[in-house]
Amino acid sequence: MITLFKTLSTLPLWLLHAVGWGLGWLVFAVSGVYRQRFLANARQAGMAGRQWRGAVGASGQLVTELPRLWLGRPVPVQWDGAAHVEAALALGRGVLFLTPHLGCFEITAQAYAQRYGQAQPMTVLFRPPRQRWLEEVVSTARARPGLHTAPTTLAGVKQMIKALKKGQSLGLLPDQVPPLGMGVWATFFGRDAYTMTLSVRLAQQTGATVLMAWGERLCWGRGYRVHVQPLPAPLPADGAQAVQLINAALESLIRNCPQQYLWGYARYKQPRQEV
Repeated sequence: MITLFKTLSTLPLWLLHAVGWGLGWLVFAVSGVYRQRFLANARQAGMAGRQWRGAVGASGQLVTELPRLWLGRPVPVQWDGAAHVEAALALGRGVLFLTPHLGCFEITAQAYAQRYGQAQPMTVLFRPPRQRWLEEVVSTARARPGLHTAPTTLAGVKQMIKALKKGQSLGLLPDQVPPLGMGVWATFFGRDAYTMTLSVRLAQQTGATVLMAWGERLCWGRGYRVHVQPLPAPLPADGAQAVQLINAALESLIRNCPQQYLWGYARYKQPRQEV
């Protein structure tokens, strides 16, 4: 399987995206459970067919582009909002990047590491895959200059706090369902979703600047555009209100590009019980 990944990593991005588009529609057609969840989530957000239809193929592109991003030569990246990053880094209090399941969330950390990582590295939260071969591929791919990983453990949280206090950067997926006891129920597109509190706690404990970031997948394999913007308002001191503010900010990002959101993600599932 590793050999296959290495072979796929040599292919042009446009070809990987073309294959991924077909793969996305194939899975949508054959998997009733996935299709129902995809449609239910899109409708919950009030999306019409013309808005969510592109996300069917984009979900497949999310998978087929990984060999190139992990093991292949660098891809073209544009920036929209780099000034926000530079201003936040200049403050020296650390930068907390919140990236939803929108577009290519893998490229945001890589692009940051390439442009800013030499001065201030980024640490990303990392849950090792259950498959040993995939763990080897992922750990190798993410071990690059300016980019560190932190496990989803207490030690990992301490590592993240330490990084922010050094003025470094941290990347999180705030719409990922956390284990039971590590989140609160907050509204997301009009429905309660179990939402992590880790991002709020990290920001409040360290004073880090919070920025929203996501990687837009450009058409015809032209690469990616990383969008960065601040939160619409400062985080409230109340944790529940702060989580709700983040959810509202995520909704705004997704509404701007619903055709690249991962609508098939089980956002409203019950949190798992950590053993």
